[in-house]
Amino acid sequence: MSDGHRPALPEPAAPHVEPAGSSASRLNWLRAGVLGANDGIISTAGVVIGVVAATPDRTAVLVAGLATLAAGAMSMAVGEYVSVSTQRDGERALLEKERRELEEKPEEELEELAGIYRAKGISDELAHEVARQLTEHDALAAHAEAELGIDPDDLTNPWHAGWASMVAFTLGALLPLAAVLLPPAGWQVPVTVVAVLLALAATGAVSATLGASPRTPAVGRNLVGGVLAMAITYGIGTLLGVTVV
Repeated sequence: MSDGHRPALPEPAAPHVEPAGSSASRLNWLRAGVLGANDGIISTAGVVIGVVAATPDRTAVLVAGLATLAAGAMSMAVGEYVSVSTQRDGERALLEKERRELEEKPEEELEELAGIYRAKGISDELAHEVARQLTEHDALAAHAEAELGIDPDDLTNPWHAGWASMVAFTLGALLPLAAVLLPPAGWQVPVTVVAVLLALAATGAVSATLGASPRTPAVGRNLVGGVLAMAITYGIGTLLGVTVV
């Protein structure tokens, strides 16, 4: 077939580019979820191991475990909500300040934005052109991202943070609670310890992967922390005996 009759090839589809802010936000929620689950595992494991060492009464273990789960989940939710709300208030205040400055002194703000790009190695002429075009497109977004590192359309959400932390803690806490209640008497402590250490190794590996850091130190820290927590509460429960309940 001659070149003149060769069928036109379809143009390749434009690659999907995901906003950097959206990806970073999801990564932060994943990290927060892993840390919440890790906290639920260690907190609940420490309590139930201590109670089992003090008394064989499964009802006492169940009550203590559920109380720890409920209190810990609510504490995580409220704490994360308050923390992220404070962060969001700060972001809004900074955006409002930037909005006022853009209205009151636009030329100074344009020069400031150009200076940021010059500092990154862009020539003076190109830095001014980039700053001008970005300001014409969306002045607040351009200045907020370059100067403050804030995406005005992707502010942190305290409700999402609170719910995510509560769910993650609850899921983490359920593992040691199930591990201590399901085995027969005499096997509760060994089964719980093994289950908790496996879970902590997993959360340590996941957190290291999300942070692009070495897994071995992260897993090691998790395991040492879990062993210490369980050993201390087991020792306390053994010393106090049934007087703990």
